[in-house]
Parts: sequence; structure tokens; C-alpha cells
Amino acid sequence: MDYVSALVPPIVMAAFFIGVVRVIVKTQGGAAKAKEDAAVDAALARVEGAPKAHAGDA
Repeated sequence: MDYVSALVPPIVMAAFFIGVVRVIVKTQGGAAKAKEDAAVDAALARVEGAPKAHAGDA
């Protein structure tokens, strides 16, 4: 029965991993996708529009 106790932990971890991947895939997109995309676009616009400090400036 040692083989059963050796196989149970990897099988349980694999099952949880598959569950996590399924949740991640299911939550991609959906109703909040446009809102999340707009927030990321706004953050990128702020970063790109910020004045850049050069190494020689002090």
C-alpha cells in the first residue's frame, strides 16, 4: 500500500492545479473585461505621458 500513499499527494496537487487553471481561464474576459482594459490603458497613458528624467539631469 506504499504506492497508494506515494501517489495520493501528486494526484491531489494535480487536481487543485487543474482547478486553479480552470478558474483563471473562466475569469478571463466577461463583463469586467472592458473596464479592466480601460484601467490598464489609462495607467499606460499616464506612464507614457509622464516626463522622463535622463541620467544627466539632476
